[in-house]
Amino acid sequence: MIQVENLSKKYARHVAVNNISFSVEKGDIVGFLGPNGAGKTTTMRILTCFLPPTEGKATVAGFDVFEQPFEVKKRIGYLPEAPPLYPEMSVEDYLTFVGRLKNVPGGELKSRTGQVMERCAVADVRSKLISKLSKGYRQRVGLAQAIIHNPDVLILDEPTSGLDPKQINETRELIKSLSGEHTIVLSTHILPEVEAICEKVIIIDRGRLVATDSVENLKNRAGVGRGIQVQVETAGAADAVTVRERLAQVPGASSVYERASHGDSFVFEVESADGQNIRGDLARAVVNAGWNLQELKSMTLSLEEVFLHLTGSHPAAATSALPATGEKA
Repeated sequence: MIQVENLSKKYARHVAVNNISFSVEKGDIVGFLGPNGAGKTTTMRILTCFLPPTEGKATVAGFDVFEQPFEVKKRIGYLPEAPPLYPEMSVEDYLTFVGRLKNVPGGELKSRTGQVMERCAVADVRSKLISKLSKGYRQRVGLAQAIIHNPDVLILDEPTSGLDPKQINETRELIKSLSGEHTIVLSTHILPEVEAICEKVIIIDRGRLVATDSVENLKNRAGVGRGIQVQVETAGAADAVTVRERLAQVPGASSVYERASHGDSFVFEVESADGQNIRGDLARAVVNAGWNLQELKSMTLSLEEVFLHLTGSHPAAATSALPATGEKA
């Protein structure tokens, strides 16, 4: 549905987007992530035909964004971070106006307007001026204008920005309900939102593509983040430093982090090199040292940890990390 090939955008000496390529399949919900200034908004503006690319190619539903922008715009619904609303109009009048702009056939306009108001839960304020609506209702009206012409693709830029927790949950559920009917590209800084909604993630950093994969594959990719939590009780026979040194000697352990201590009980997190399964070796190391193994479990990485790792901002746990045998401190 969306195909991006070697896409670049340059402003004088600044390269906002640098030779990125990715694809989005029909019906996917994709999280488009990156730090501030990474090139997300620039890429989205190219896909919605607001900006021409400097180099490369992008197509939406088979139409080139540079050569066939009107065909692309017919097939895209766009919700920018600040919804394009007219505060002096009522909700129904505004959506009717947008429907005409987007060439919804006259015979379908009234029914289509009613459908999107119901779908986006704004039918109860249809006669209200947009200026009188809460932030949550305005966001839903913005989403209604994006889908009124039943586009193939929805591009949503920070759709829950500024909403309260209840409104965020309602907006997430609405977006999920649109999947299947529409291909959705969602840009947000709220990473738990991506985990809750999206099936696939595209991450860019400093204009370059750093990852494109399913959420689960990214969280499980080798060598990323913390892997195994070990809780050891020594009954006074060893201190935290001794336990940490012993765990670091286990073959395949790349780093050992001390997370907590309670008397003679210590909690560590161990990173395994190349995604190796070293749980058995860790257990044997603890038991053979004469200590009690209280807990050993695989850690579930959050998307936030993966994101910080891939964009060069790994969580600052390294101050308590001990390099494994053979590493230089």
